Amino acid sequence: MDAVIGVLILVIALFAVITLIRSVRIVPQQRMDVVERLGKYKRTLSPGLNLLVPFVDAVRTKVDMREQVVSFPPQPVITSDNLVVSIDTVLYFKVVDPVRATYEISNFLQAIEQLTVTTLRNVIGSLDLERALTSREEINRHLSSVLDETTGRWGIKVTRVEIKAIEPPPSIRDSMEKQMRAERERRATILNAEGHKQAQILTAEGEKQAAVLRADGDRQSRILQAEGQAKAIRTVFDAIHTSNPSQKVLAYQYLQSLPQIANGTANKVWMIPTEFTKALEGLGGALGGLAGMVGDEPSDKVDAGAVEREAVAAAEAAAAEAQAVNAQVREAEAQVSGDTGPKGLPAPETIPPSSALGAADYNGAGEPERA
Repeated sequence: MDAVIGVLILVIALFAVITLIRSVRIVPQQRMDVVERLGKYKRTLSPGLNLLVPFVDAVRTKVDMREQVVSFPPQPVITSDNLVVSIDTVLYFKVVDPVRATYEISNFLQAIEQLTVTTLRNVIGSLDLERALTSREEINRHLSSVLDETTGRWGIKVTRVEIKAIEPPPSIRDSMEKQMRAERERRATILNAEGHKQAQILTAEGEKQAAVLRADGDRQSRILQAEGQAKAIRTVFDAIHTSNPSQKVLAYQYLQSLPQIANGTANKVWMIPTEFTKALEGLGGALGGLAGMVGDEPSDKVDAGAVEREAVAAAEAAAAEAQAVNAQVREAEAQVSGDTGPKGLPAPETIPPSSALGAADYNGAGEPERA
């Protein structure tokens, strides 16, 4: 008897525990439980501690109210230019009404997936491949609006739809890569041409500025050289007038310049005319008259004998140089004509110093007269 009573007490205690467990329901945060009483919707349990009628109330579904992310497998879609592309989509949604999400549709997740695929095919079917690849934002907005409108009666809010990837066929990808490579090469060529153009422009501007600076420097150099030559001529002229040279000194300077004229590389033939003495006499007379007009008198300190001797030596050297040049001319003419006989100009007569400096200043012996 005691054993029966013990078993009965144990059964009653077990029933009480089960009844208590079925009467108390703890719902976590961001979850809603739909409760049915005898198969009919009764109420929705909110987060926290809730009491149920045991063996009468039952929880039909437990709905997660958080935003959920679902990634759908790649779906083949045909574009308007009859190309098959594979598109991956990601869907963000949340349940706003657990009752409608439970009773309006049996499986809202599968329904959203199928709705996304059909809407995506309609949108992509009206676009060509190039536009489909570059219009992802437009496709996302269109999908989001269509899904949100349709799933609203299910108590579901579609917050965002994203296209992860659009994969065209391999042959199309190769063509796109070639096109992209050609476009990049074209841009590189254009950039290189622009750089070369800018470099040439800068080089031309630099050369222009350099030419202007060189011309300005040359002009300044010529001006400075001219000023220097003017100062040098003025200094020489002042020095000549200060030293008061005589007629004989001027004739002597002229005779000293004759060998230098004959030694020039461009002087192939240098002939002395027979009126050389008369020319010297005229030159000496003209210079003497000019010296008399300006009051140019020889200085008493100049040794006249030494000057005259130097003038005689210079005249003899000039005559010898002239004879040598004339001999070379005759030899050249003989080689050209092939004749051994002498041709060309006759040998000039040797000009005595007395003729070069004037007969009045020399005596019969060829020596200068002494005062």
